[in-house]
Amino acid sequence: MAKATKETFFLVSSEGTGAFYVNRKNKKKGKGENKLKVKKYDPIARKHVLFEDKKLSKLKKKYKAASPEKSAAETEKK
Repeated sequence: MAKATKETFFLVSSEGTGAFYVNRKNKKKGKGENKLKVKKYDPIARKHVLFEDKKLSKLKKKYKAASPEKSAAETEKK
């Protein structure tokens, strides 16, 4: 099979709200291209902010969901 010619990336809010847009770009055309920065609407902050290009792996580490064991232990303490 052929490789995908487009790469998926995320535009993450610079406000730190966790809002993001999913976008794709052509791998072949954008060799050495700068990171994409776009001003878009952030629904959590409810205003237009700067969104920056990030990779999926970095995004997963930053916005990792809390494990169910932690939430169960916290509810038992209360």
